Amino acid sequence: MALMMTKHFLNLKDLPSDEIKSIVSNALEMKKNSASNLKLQGKYLGLIFEKSSTRTRISFEVAMNQLGGKASFLSVNDLQLGRGEPISDTSKVISSMADALVLRTLKHQTLEEFASNSRIPIINGLTDLSHPCQLLADILTFQEHRGSIENKKVCWVGDFNNVCFSYVEAAEIFGFNLEIVCPDKYLPANLDLPNNVNVSNNLISGLQGSDLVTTDVWVSMGDESDSAERIKEFSTFQISPETMEEANSEAIFLHCLPAVRGQEVSRDMLDHPRSKVWDQAENRLHAQKSLLVHLLT
Repeated sequence: MALMMTKHFLNLKDLPSDEIKSIVSNALEMKKNSASNLKLQGKYLGLIFEKSSTRTRISFEVAMNQLGGKASFLSVNDLQLGRGEPISDTSKVISSMADALVLRTLKHQTLEEFASNSRIPIINGLTDLSHPCQLLADILTFQEHRGSIENKKVCWVGDFNNVCFSYVEAAEIFGFNLEIVCPDKYLPANLDLPNNVNVSNNLISGLQGSDLVTTDVWVSMGDESDSAERIKEFSTFQISPETMEEANSEAIFLHCLPAVRGQEVSRDMLDHPRSKVWDQAENRLHAQKSLLVHLLT
């Protein structure tokens, strides 16, 4: 019974839309009222990462600290997982001691197996399929600077990767129109997209009328063997202050970071006045705090 009642956060759609919206609005309130609120005192969060991380790791660790709880980074190589212990066994043991677990895994299937054997919330810290925590921060950043994102146009430029997948889910939840601009070669086969999501390979038309423009690296973790071909195919999809002129005059630019200046963004784009990437990065902390409070209280 306990397993069935546990709320996991593997994808945005794992929680009802009203709860996702509440997490974002509460995150904005927590940012405005940054005084210490020890809502998670006595709680323990574990973090297991198969991939490197800056923003996800530090935001969760600081979030737990500021909320009165504790967090520990558990290296795969230091766990018995590294010696072949089954995921199901590891999940059962950790969930008997911890209060929640953040996983950053190479395969989404690993995350799902952890969750199916866990009686504590499992949180997706990034997989090959999706990155829902990033979207909480992205929507928070837009709302902070431009208000409601409902009925706005969001333009995603670049690879249809894990962050893009979560943007598709967010478009349904928050009711914005999503334009995915990507070379045909890098679109997944058999795409089944909602009515408010459109796909094209034309950067200029995709940017026109946009209220939010966002992109990501052309070569994601795990795609390094294909880097030369990717850089060639995406070379005309760079976002710069000049291309941002095609978007609405009040449009903002976001990037989940890390970025490769000179590839998906021009060297001056991240620090341009229309860029809110540094607020976006900080907002990972506030979004994570709100998510943890929602799942653990």
